[in-house]
Amino acid sequence: MIIALRLSEQEAQALQRTADKEGCSLEDAARTAVLEYTSGWHRERVRLLETILEQDSAVLRRLGSA
Repeated sequence: MIIALRLSEQEAQALQRTADKEGCSLEDAARTAVLEYTSGWHRERVRLLETILEQDSAVLRRLGSA
């Protein structure tokens, strides 16, 4: 399937920086972003981080003041 995608200048630059950093094409960087988004990993990561912050808030505050 071929999809045309319009990106803002900032989005295009961010995608280019990511592709450069990863040593891949813009197409591969965009494909990876779509796969990560649709896999639900980002939502799960946010959920896990929220759980950690909630359960370990006292420890994290102590570490922040060290």
